[in-house]
Amino acid sequence: QVQLVESGGGLVQAGGSLRLSCQASGGTFSSYYMGWFRQAPGKEREVVAAIGRSGAIIYFADSVKGRFTISRDNAKNTVYLQMNSLKPEDTAVYYCAADRSYRDFSSNFHGMDYWGKGTLVTVSL
Repeated sequence: QVQLVESGGGLVQAGGSLRLSCQASGGTFSSYYMGWFRQAPGKEREVVAAIGRSGAIIYFADSVKGRFTISRDNAKNTVYLQMNSLKPEDTAVYYCAADRSYRDFSSNFHGMDYWGKGTLVTVSL
């Protein structure tokens, strides 16, 4: 099975930057599509960004376009989410997820095969 562990969350001031990492193990990392999702209390979990098996970016949520960047390093079994110009509304638990199949992320697809436990990002005013 695939295990995913997120790191890099924390408290940051509005306008600041943060870089999240997701370390994968237990599978062939390069065979998985990877995504970052987030969920704030009382709100639906939403897809933030997704990346293909070889590093092509396949989705960005409208709310983060121009501010966030997703990337992966298959040699390190790691996917990243670089978050710039953070806003208080970005506050959420951020989850890393993996899937062996291509998905329509524009539909806010949530049925990924594997999930991490999440890392909390808090953006202060």
